[in-house]
Amino acid sequence: MAFKDFSQLDTSGIESSGGGGFGGGRGLAVGGGLGGVVVMLVVGALFGQDGIDMLNQATGNNPGYGYEQVDNNAGQDLAQQCKTGEDANSNSSCNMVGTSNSLDNFWSSYLPQATGVEYQRPTLHLFSQRVRTACGNATSATGPFYCPADHKAYVDTTFFDDMKTQLGATGGQSAEQYVLAHEYGHSIQNILGDLKYSQRDPNGADSGAVRVELQADCYAGLWANHAAEDTSSAVQLEPFTADEVNRIVNATEVIGDDHIQMTSQGRTDPSTYTHGTSAQRTAWFMAGYESGDINKCNTFRAADLDHPNA
Repeated sequence: MAFKDFSQLDTSGIESSGGGGFGGGRGLAVGGGLGGVVVMLVVGALFGQDGIDMLNQATGNNPGYGYEQVDNNAGQDLAQQCKTGEDANSNSSCNMVGTSNSLDNFWSSYLPQATGVEYQRPTLHLFSQRVRTACGNATSATGPFYCPADHKAYVDTTFFDDMKTQLGATGGQSAEQYVLAHEYGHSIQNILGDLKYSQRDPNGADSGAVRVELQADCYAGLWANHAAEDTSSAVQLEPFTADEVNRIVNATEVIGDDHIQMTSQGRTDPSTYTHGTSAQRTAWFMAGYESGDINKCNTFRAADLDHPNA
C-alpha cells in the first residue's frame, strides 16, 4: 500500500540500534524462532524453527518492481532519513516507520470501538545484526518478532534485502507492510490476553500456537482493510491495488508450515506445525481483509481452521 507523498512520518516513538554485544534478558518472545535464542517462545510472527533461512525470503524484493529496498544502517538518524510518504515509498526502513504510524492510527481508534479495550502503542525497534531484548537475545536470522515483556516489535533493518530468492516470493512494499502488521497483531493479542494460548499449546496443526499466528494474520488483514480510510492523520495511504494484495497473498503462501517444511526437508509433519499451512495463513489474512471485522478473527473458536467463515 503506497503512502501519499505528503504524509509526514513520525519517528518519535521508534528506536533504532546497530550491531553490538548481547546482554541478558528474560521473558517470552513471539516471533522469530531460531533455536538457541535465549528463552524465546517459538510461535513465530512469520518465522519458525524449521527452514528459517529459506523462510526469510518471504518478503524479498523483485528487481522489476518499482519499490526500492534500501539497506539502512540502524544507527542513522531516522528523523532525518524518514520524513515523508515519498521516503516511505522508496526506503524499507521508512516504510516500516510509516507502516508503524498507520498501524498506531488504526488500532488506537478501532480497538476501543470494537472491544472496549484501550490501545497500548508498542515500540518499533529497528536493529542491525543483533539486539538485546527483554525476551532474550536475537540476531538477524531470527526474523521480525514481538516481545510482550517489553511490548516491542523488533525488525532487522537489513532483513528485507538479505532474504530474497530462496522461497520465490515476489515481495515488495506491501509484503513488508504485512510483516509489521502481523507483528502488531501480536501486540493486540497481548493487550487482549490471548498470547497465553501459544504458550499452553505450542505445537500441532490444531494447536494454540497455530491459532495465535492465524489470528495475527487476520489482524493484519483488518489493518489492510481499513488503513486507506484514514484521511485525517499525518500519515495516509492509497488503497491497496490488486497487485499489492497478490504480493501479500504470495507471502502468506510461502510462509506456511507445510511449504517451509517441504522446501527445507522434502516432507511435512503436521504435529510440528506452529504457524499454520499456506492455505490457512492466506485464508485468515483474507478473512480480516475482506470483512474488516475483528469478530471474524476468532481463531480460538474456529471449528475448521481451513475455512474461517465456516
